[in-house]
Amino acid sequence: MKIPKSCKYLTAVLAASTILATGLVSSAGADQATSYAPIAIKEEFAKTKKRMEGDKKKIEKRHNKLLEERYDLSDSPIKGVTMSGGKAVQGGVRVKLPKGVDSWEDLAAMSPEEIRDKGLFPKGFLPLPHPNHPEGGMVFPQSHIDEIKKQEGRDLTRFDLDYDLPAHLLPDFPAPIYLTTRPDLGDVSQGQLVTIMNYYELFNGILNPKQLEGLRLLVTPFPQQQFNQTEDRRTALASRGVTCFDCHANGHTNAATHLVGDIRPQEFRHRLDTPPLRGVNVQRLFGSQRALKSVEDFTEFEQRAAYFDGDHVIAAKKGVNALERGSQVHFMAEFQELLDFPPAPKLDVFGRLDPKKATEAELRGEAVFNGKGRCTECHMAPYYTDNLMHNLKTERFFKPQMINGRMASADGPIKTFPLRGIKDSPTYMHDGRLLTLADTVEFFNIVLETKLTEQEKSDLVAFMLAL
Repeated sequence: MKIPKSCKYLTAVLAASTILATGLVSSAGADQATSYAPIAIKEEFAKTKKRMEGDKKKIEKRHNKLLEERYDLSDSPIKGVTMSGGKAVQGGVRVKLPKGVDSWEDLAAMSPEEIRDKGLFPKGFLPLPHPNHPEGGMVFPQSHIDEIKKQEGRDLTRFDLDYDLPAHLLPDFPAPIYLTTRPDLGDVSQGQLVTIMNYYELFNGILNPKQLEGLRLLVTPFPQQQFNQTEDRRTALASRGVTCFDCHANGHTNAATHLVGDIRPQEFRHRLDTPPLRGVNVQRLFGSQRALKSVEDFTEFEQRAAYFDGDHVIAAKKGVNALERGSQVHFMAEFQELLDFPPAPKLDVFGRLDPKKATEAELRGEAVFNGKGRCTECHMAPYYTDNLMHNLKTERFFKPQMINGRMASADGPIKTFPLRGIKDSPTYMHDGRLLTLADTVEFFNIVLETKLTEQEKSDLVAFMLAL
């Protein structure tokens, strides 16, 4: 019987999956894929560290080459536009057009089949690999590493890998914290990164005892896949672990990256761009694809499994923090559900632009958003989410391909993230592949085939900046 090429391709991919959730080779054999990470490590820590430190420059050179091929990484902020904490918002389309295409309008005029067959889908629109996709794991921006080391003496530096995106493309650090219960206070962080060292001083008298205990747990370090005491950690010294707020800094995001724990084999796992916790009180799905149904479910899952690449077996070895649902999980969730979106003074009580406060460009952008752009079909006011999942089927535009250890193929359904306060949380899409809001407009103009004009695209960005 003749096997179709597509089946041969998939069979070859799966058979070649010798890299596990930790990036290690299966002890069962180099040609056998497995869902589990190895428990008994055969290489002593000193040798592992020396080997991975030796490979670091080569790995980062390869990844940086990919970034340069895809993006304009320059520091080019939008004049007069800042995040709620005061950091400049980066502007302009950063994804580079493919060779042979003169303009975004020319590309948008092509059919999905033509773009795919000619190989013209912009590289920056393809899934973005982890800085070292075969290895994976949590990687933190240097600003966060430095502040945690200063406050706690806890070192989040990995000896094998550094964070990849320039600091000017990332969110405010530290980000403001707004509470649904005390909007009169504005930013309750007082410009500080909230940690185990200062949370009590900052929040005692503002939170009730349950919420304060939940916050304590959110800033308490617990073992994680790369940050623990075992011989297959990725820190020079044994680590106390990471906190929830090491990624969701100040209840927002610092754009720390990771790989999702719910996909096998390794090359199909998605890079994760840490989403904000702001506004989780109005959301009904958690995790980009897991569709967990409550903040409690998400909190418990993260500690029990996601911290360890979704492998409960390796979690038992490294020191899983099994939270008690009725008190600890509930307390953590109660605090998270107080985290509010930043102020949006141009929006009315229905989340729509107030004509007396908005500019003409913003009002035109709102009309495009609700009409020709088809944005509101998923992102409706007041919080600009429908709390559902949607499959954009971007695989219509490109052929499956391996990119630095990441198999770029169908993404599948992804949850609709809220757009309220969206200028505060670059980068965009579930894996951070889009660096600016202008990039997102070009991406959806191609994927949704909306044929927006230059003016309409510019106005659409102006509207989203007002959210």
